[in-house]
Order: sequence, then C-alpha cells, then structure tokens
Amino acid sequence: MKKTATKKKILSVAVFCSGQGTNLQAILDACRRGKISARVVVVIVDNASALAISRAQKAGVPVVFVDPAQCPSRAQYGKVLAAATARFKPDLIALAGFMRILSPSFVRRYKGKIINIHPALLPAFPGAHAVRDALAAGVKTTGVTVHFVDEQVDHGPVIAQRPIPVKRSDTEETLLRRLHRAEHQLYPEVIQQIARTGSNKRVRSK
Repeated sequence: MKKTATKKKILSVAVFCSGQGTNLQAILDACRRGKISARVVVVIVDNASALAISRAQKAGVPVVFVDPAQCPSRAQYGKVLAAATARFKPDLIALAGFMRILSPSFVRRYKGKIINIHPALLPAFPGAHAVRDALAAGVKTTGVTVHFVDEQVDHGPVIAQRPIPVKRSDTEETLLRRLHRAEHQLYPEVIQQIARTGSNKRVRSK
C-alpha cells in the first residue's frame, strides 16, 4: 500500500507590535524565505501610527488596531485584545516591541503560547530601559532573551539567550543596533524551534 505523505504543520503566529516592527519584519522575511515553518496570520497593534502596520500590509497580513483609549482599564483592554486575537486562532503569540503589559486574564488564556524578546540577559535589566541600564551598570556583556510570558513583567521561562559584548565606546544607540541584529536572528530561530518540536526547551546560545 502506498504511504500517504504527512503534511507539514505550519505554525500560525500572531505578532503584537507598538512601533517600528523590525522584529516583525525579521519574522515575515524568515517566513517568506522558508526559513521557518510558520506564517503570520495577524499583526495586532496598540498604536495607530506604528510603522509595523505598513510592514504587515506590504506582506499582505491583516492588521488589527486595538485602541487602548477605548478601554478604561487593563482588564478591559485584555478582554478586547483576547477577542481580537481569538478570531485568528494563532498557535503562538509573539510580542515584538509591544509596549503594553498584558492583563493576567489574557496571559492565563494563552498560557504557554506567548513569547517575548527583550534586549538584555534576563533576569538582568528588565523593563523599558534595559540598554541604558546595562550601560549605566558598566557590564561587559549584555544580550537578548526570548522567553515565555507569565503574569510578571519581563519574566517567565527563558527559551533562548544570546550574549553580546559591550564595548567601551558604546552608546545606547550603538549597543542597541547590535542587540537588534541579534534579536532579528534569534527570534525566528526560536519560532522555528517551536514550529518543529512544540518544545519550550532552551535554544543553545551563540
């Protein structure tokens, strides 16, 4: 009897953005080039002026703007966000510069399916000023972290980290540029690992 080929599963990914969307672009490019077994099914933004919108539109990906001004509380915003997300049935949610704290109810609903990328070697330097804080602390090495999201900020099981040396001459701008390059490599790698295995085991740091 002739064997039927098993169809390869394509991971459906929702990407949440607030700004320029450079990590979104890295994911879109990796999908287009066949480097990851995934497709972006929706880009959700909380900022109507986000450059990520035009990146998504150029790639033919639907965009949903969930306006925080229409929600009186984080809990209410979480409900609206969850309803918008559910329409697209994503296997994975990738936060890519989404500058809004997710509500506990949203995190619980999608537990184990939300990942984030942060420009530091967590647990060091959580928060919005990780690069500035690393420079102020005088560390010789910082890096980037991809982790699963829990109900705390910049917290949750680490999936992968990539160290980046800090140069004496570094400014916030020059260091951030190198961190972004590392992010754009690491984030698609992690998504591919999840697509391939469904595993939350650590990716080997490079």
